[in-house]
Amino acid sequence: MSEATAETGAATGGVNILLRLEGLTLFAGMVVLYWAWDGSWWVFALLFLVPDLSFLAYLVDAKFGALVYNAAHSYMAPVALLTLGFGLASPLTLSIALIWLAHIGIDRALGYGLKYAAGFGFTHLGRIGRQNGA
Repeated sequence: MSEATAETGAATGGVNILLRLEGLTLFAGMVVLYWAWDGSWWVFALLFLVPDLSFLAYLVDAKFGALVYNAAHSYMAPVALLTLGFGLASPLTLSIALIWLAHIGIDRALGYGLKYAAGFGFTHLGRIGRQNGA
């Protein structure tokens, strides 16, 4: 067993399917809420891929890249932002949080999970990229 395999794990089978369906549900729910909120679709389009700028951290190294990517793709910050947006009745804050959560949802639905320090292709939802054997 390689060091990377020993330090990474991935959900498989029904659990993997459930996690991906949760991502799809999150994406759909946030898009519907954004629509109900009457948010600007130009803002949605402009901000939807912003969390992916975290990929740039991989230019430093895989460990730092995983840390920054995971910070930008975990639910903690956007849910805190969503809560703050409701508390302050801030339309822009709510819009950003809904868009951010929609991004995370579609990423998870497509199999882009949280990253391990072993490399970008090692995620909690399984290996991605050319090295996954697909």
